[in-house]
Amino acid sequence: MPDIPKAQFDALLQDLPPERPVLIAGPTASGKSALALAIAEAQGGVIVNADASQVYAPLRIISARPSAEEEARAPHLLYGHLAEDAPYSTGHWLREVAPLLGGDQRVIITGGTGLYFAALTQGLAEIPETPPEVRAQGDDMTLNDLLAQLDAETAAGIDQRNRARVQRAWEVLQATGRGLSDWQRATGAPLLPVADCLPIVFDVERDWLNARIEKRFDQMLEQGALEEVAALRPRYDPTLPAHRAIGVPELIRHLEGDWPLHRAREAAVVATRRFAKRQRTWMRSKMADWQRVTPQ
Repeated sequence: MPDIPKAQFDALLQDLPPERPVLIAGPTASGKSALALAIAEAQGGVIVNADASQVYAPLRIISARPSAEEEARAPHLLYGHLAEDAPYSTGHWLREVAPLLGGDQRVIITGGTGLYFAALTQGLAEIPETPPEVRAQGDDMTLNDLLAQLDAETAAGIDQRNRARVQRAWEVLQATGRGLSDWQRATGAPLLPVADCLPIVFDVERDWLNARIEKRFDQMLEQGALEEVAALRPRYDPTLPAHRAIGVPELIRHLEGDWPLHRAREAAVVATRRFAKRQRTWMRSKMADWQRVTPQ
């Protein structure tokens, strides 16, 4: 069973036609995957990943991807299907999701990457790919330097603590001469408007979520997260999005002898809590019209 009350889950299913697409968003560690699996087992459907870290093959444990046992209970797509150095953007994800929307199975799309859901339900501007030399230049710049070169409109509307988002905006400006905000005004029609699906967002209390985040990271360590990151260490590259996934840089610091394990654990838990706070703030602002569920 998912972590939401049984009466709430039963009511959700009662009002949900088996063919209707479902979107499940929420902060990390809130219980999204469990709800998606429960719906799939009760009504059928294919679970589609909407988490930017869970697309990379080597990161099953540290990204909290569904286990092999969970994946065997219902079809799962777009999980762990990419090499760690594969380029991947919101546009890549949207192009992979598009053919699934017209497939034989109802999609249950779940994850914590809000930009994926925004692109799916509101449309996405067709921004040209970034040339490799521009990306390489951005990789060598500090976050502050990237921010300083953004146009004012884009800088005002972006999460300035998210390096990946800031660098992407900088790359767009350098490669096209147009700010990301300008491109976004030319957004096309959405593939799946909110009115055509059941959009669910987890509304969770901070203390409840913080406790789950800490417990989950301890479980990751018990399940082999340190060994998973150790396997990455010979080719560790902090410019790769896969290698910037929370938990990877912190455990690398331990493996390189800079930190004891307890400090790496604490740093990863703190980073996850900060990330979850940004997710909660974004989702409460951008998903105000989604159906809210409250876990227990």
